[in-house]
Amino acid sequence: MELDIAMRVKDWIPGVQGKTGSAKIHDKMIREFKAGLSNYNFDKSRQCIGAMTIEIDFLQKKSTDSSPYDSDKMAAEFIQQFNNQGFSVTQQLVFSFCDKLFGLMVKDIEAMDASILKGEPASGKKQKIDIGLMVGNSQVIFEKAESSSLTLVGKAKTKEARQTIINPDWNFEKMGIGGLDREFSDIFRRAFASRVFPPDIVEQMGCKHVKGILLFGPPGCGKTLMARQIGKMLNAREPKVVNGPEILNKYVGESEGQHPQTVRRCRGRAEEGERRSLGANSGLHIIIFDELDAICKQRGTGASSTGVHDTVVNQLLSKIDGVEQLNNILVIGMTNRPDLIDDALMRPGRFEVKMEISLPDEKGRVQILTIHTNKMRSFNLLAPNVDIKELAAETKNYSGAELEGLVRAAQSTAMNRHIKATSTVEVDMERAEKLQVTRDDFMGSLNNDIKPAFGTNQEDYSSYIMNGIIKWGDPVTHVLDDGELLVQQTKNSDRTPLVAVLLEGPPHSGKTALAAKIAEDSQFPFIKICSPDKMIGHSEISKCQAIKKVFDDAYKSQLSCVVVDDIERLLDYVPIGPRFSNLVLQALLVLLKKAPPKGRKLLIIGTTSRKDVLQEMEMLDAFSTTIHVPNISTGEQLVDALELLGSFTDKERASIAQQLKGKRVWIGIKKLLVLIEMSLQMDQDYRVTKFLSLLRDEGADRSFYE
Repeated sequence: MELDIAMRVKDWIPGVQGKTGSAKIHDKMIREFKAGLSNYNFDKSRQCIGAMTIEIDFLQKKSTDSSPYDSDKMAAEFIQQFNNQGFSVTQQLVFSFCDKLFGLMVKDIEAMDASILKGEPASGKKQKIDIGLMVGNSQVIFEKAESSSLTLVGKAKTKEARQTIINPDWNFEKMGIGGLDREFSDIFRRAFASRVFPPDIVEQMGCKHVKGILLFGPPGCGKTLMARQIGKMLNAREPKVVNGPEILNKYVGESEGQHPQTVRRCRGRAEEGERRSLGANSGLHIIIFDELDAICKQRGTGASSTGVHDTVVNQLLSKIDGVEQLNNILVIGMTNRPDLIDDALMRPGRFEVKMEISLPDEKGRVQILTIHTNKMRSFNLLAPNVDIKELAAETKNYSGAELEGLVRAAQSTAMNRHIKATSTVEVDMERAEKLQVTRDDFMGSLNNDIKPAFGTNQEDYSSYIMNGIIKWGDPVTHVLDDGELLVQQTKNSDRTPLVAVLLEGPPHSGKTALAAKIAEDSQFPFIKICSPDKMIGHSEISKCQAIKKVFDDAYKSQLSCVVVDDIERLLDYVPIGPRFSNLVLQALLVLLKKAPPKGRKLLIIGTTSRKDVLQEMEMLDAFSTTIHVPNISTGEQLVDALELLGSFTDKERASIAQQLKGKRVWIGIKKLLVLIEMSLQMDQDYRVTKFLSLLRDEGADRSFYE
């Protein structure tokens, strides 16, 4: 009691504060002060403490630790120690809890509702008081002191001014990410939903925030844009960008240390700054790793003896493990080769959220084109005949970057019309004021300038059907009809996302042309032909890799069609010698049976002239069905083919029909076209004779010639 009075004397008497008077004078002052004091009587109807807010910190800075302290237990202990004691606002005191000494200061006192004291329902009225009496049912609320490293948990702590995770000025409608609504929604659900909730609720659930996001997919589909917009959307610090290729420079030692230092610097700012002062409410720090596959390749796979990649990955793993302890860190990695990244980085707790940023669908392409043409539309520079939906329908398998390039190409075409091609380059200002980007500008750029990297290359399969499809009889019609049924099955059936059909028949019967026609009529966004002529000189391994790449590209599209042409040639089959490549055979068997990813559908059309060989290789079982493509077998069918081709005159066709009437022939449509073109080089009087002679030499049915 005397010590408390002495402290008050020092505070209230300026002449005494800070001076060292004699003990007698000091004792005399205390006695005189006590003589002037009287007991304070609390009015329990108005001065019982209902709730008291106390600011808390470690009493001695050297005794600080990072252990969490339960504010609920702390409040119960405080009430037990100081029950029936009086407190005033700004009062300072020392409190012992869990063998630690804490310095306290009373910040706010709220009187207990008088209705509760009378046993009546609470009136809801709150009254601030300067002095109050602590009772058994008082509520004590602890608040961490500013710049304190103390960690409080539990409900008996103040609701700190929480920093909202979403930037208040952010407009989701203007985020400029087209075609990625579902992906962005999934990322938000996995990575940010826990950050939007108040820390107290997240803490009570025992929920840990996601620390890492991996964005992967084809180039130009919006991975970098997504990461950039996430940084803008969140109420976070300026993202720290780490470029993978720059890390691995020629200085090996520098490479090994540079990457971890970057993470360490970002981690240090988050840990030493807001994290210590604001705890779970600290601002979010974002680290973006661009081209992650350049620095995080699978360990043990590098051909170099220096082991730089392994060292960098090992150090990164240790830093990510350290980052995992902080809630105010978000690491975003981007790559188009997720298969190259070390598996240890992909586990939960590191890059936990893995999101594929794939090619946009038609709805997404409408959004992307709208985003890139909005400014032109607002300044009336976009012609009324430009239909965004039409462009979206025509740009199947275009990535976001390719769609942006298409808009730029159309703009360049429109501007080029207003440049005078004279001795000097000048702009026709009179016409330039009426500049508008028209539909023709877009269509011209679509056909000539911008081609999708993952899509249909019309030149690839148009060469196979440059002469059209000659429907010389019912067999051809049946093949096309069955092909249409398989296309519809691929589109509409959810039970069979993978459909594989084999067109088999004798050489020159038109199998490849029919396969290309079925693929073209399907109008699938992705159509590729895997042909032996593109793999001349390839080793077995490189051939397997080329075939696998075609299928990997096909898996990235919603609807895909792959034509595997001349399978026996892909397998290097010959009737003598080594026979075939078993490595390519096994690769094809795996790919023909492998179902595409969920939500994707794939139609495979194979062609072969050696069904018996594929039967021996057990490859026929890999196809869902087999369709036979026959040769022209009767004279009537051959004459019908000649009529459809229109190569001979009516008189010449009648002469040929007379010669072939009732005869059986056996010739493929492709070979027939060659014989016709050879015959047409003769004089008109000898064309029929030459054609029949060539037909005889091809080995048609012997009865025809006898």
